[in-house]
Amino acid sequence: MGTIVESWTEWDPLRHVIVGRATDCHIPPNEPALEAKVPEDSDMRGQHGKRPQEMIDKGNELLDNFAAMLEGRGIIVDRPTPTDFSLPVTTPDFHTDSQFGCMPPRDVLLTVGKEILEATMSYRCRWFEYLCYRPLMQRYFDEDPGFRHEAAPKPRLTDADYHDNYLSEKIGVEQRLKWAAEKHFVTTEEEPLFDAADVLRFGKDLVVQHGFTTNLKGIEWLKRHFPDHRVHTVNFPGDPYPIHIDATFTPLRPGLILNNPQRRLPDDQRGLFERNGWEIVDAAQPAHNQPPALCYSSVWLSMNVLALDDKTVCVEASEVYQADQLDKLGFEVVPVDLRDAYAFGGGLHCCTADVRREGGLQDYFPKQ
Repeated sequence: MGTIVESWTEWDPLRHVIVGRATDCHIPPNEPALEAKVPEDSDMRGQHGKRPQEMIDKGNELLDNFAAMLEGRGIIVDRPTPTDFSLPVTTPDFHTDSQFGCMPPRDVLLTVGKEILEATMSYRCRWFEYLCYRPLMQRYFDEDPGFRHEAAPKPRLTDADYHDNYLSEKIGVEQRLKWAAEKHFVTTEEEPLFDAADVLRFGKDLVVQHGFTTNLKGIEWLKRHFPDHRVHTVNFPGDPYPIHIDATFTPLRPGLILNNPQRRLPDDQRGLFERNGWEIVDAAQPAHNQPPALCYSSVWLSMNVLALDDKTVCVEASEVYQADQLDKLGFEVVPVDLRDAYAFGGGLHCCTADVRREGGLQDYFPKQ
């Protein structure tokens, strides 16, 4: 059977998915969006170049094992085609000496119904990352006559896209939290910017995080691009590095969402969920106090889980507290060893992108 592209939610039964690769992943040179993201005390500061080959090999082993497990459950798995990430990116507006990788397809690709949309991205080093997925997009286009392959306008990513007061190594967490509460992020409103991983799909509704990687103009672009959907803006003032929503706010099934207890959804943004009977519960604490070596992400990748359906959830194997919480909430928990691949771009949700989930378009928020 040929490919069928269709996915409306984060929890309908998964039938076809893309799983990323760690191959040739690089730590990119400093650039405005990246500099704002890396914590002051991170071992990433001042480093760039290809990641150690033994780390890449281990990351690929774990990603391959994850893909094999999904295939064993009858899920079709596709993989990206890595490009040469050592090559620079040069446009008329900027230059950066190397690129990033293709482990987290969730950052780049947003599947809404029968469309897969390539995000603008807000990092210069990720300008050409969409190329890793083009062979798949071409095949899907050939096999599924209903598939729509879309690409958002590529941003120029000039210095005007970034607030220069974020370009300091010594901002401090207190100042970052103050700015987050004020909705002052590293990205300006110069042009539409969004990463696909800032968007969660709830049938007719899309919930989008305003933060470092998605600006208000990017959210407005999504509203115009998806006129038949209702697009809702959220932000999480407890996060000093608000990048991607899927380690902060995680829908598991209709009516239930995990929320990072350090980054709770503000009271004035809860109305949509409360009016429609959704329960927002604090996620369990992470099992680790620190991220792995050379990892951009926070310890809250513990809640970066992948729902296989509304009763089955993949959880990183070492995240025992998150697994226990989900077990008590009535889910079958599937442990997946992935921690040593975190450094390549994230957890179980990050390293996947939906192609097909069973189930049609539904309205989960009839009371707007």
